[in-house]
Amino acid sequence: MDDLLKTMRISAAGMKAQGTRLRVISENIANADSLPRSPDDLPYRRKVVTFKTELDRATGVESVRVDKVRPDMSKFQKRYDPNHPAADAQGYVLAPNVTSLIEMMDMREAQRSYEANLNVIKAAKSMLRQTIDILR
Repeated sequence: MDDLLKTMRISAAGMKAQGTRLRVISENIANADSLPRSPDDLPYRRKVVTFKTELDRATGVESVRVDKVRPDMSKFQKRYDPNHPAADAQGYVLAPNVTSLIEMMDMREAQRSYEANLNVIKAAKSMLRQTIDILR
């Protein structure tokens, strides 16, 4: 039974990590069209989540954790809008380095990983329930 509980802890850690990733992705999508207010300002910079494996020495279980939420240092996009207050001398405005298609693909991947971990927890719970029924 101890292995089933460890399995549930590992999957719960995976769900928590993917939940953080989904939050960051939603922040990116929400700010995809936000532009700076002046030519000296920078637009929203996309964020990405990195993960790491962490060992719980008390239980001997390795699980995933969020390592960092860091900025994506790729180049900003440029939009031609000479009437915008943040336009440069050529009429271009820096725009966030967020690509909605990439964010949607990342969101789908995080969602599937979250669901897979949830299914592992459901299976472990069912196995625990069956074990307890046998012991009665």
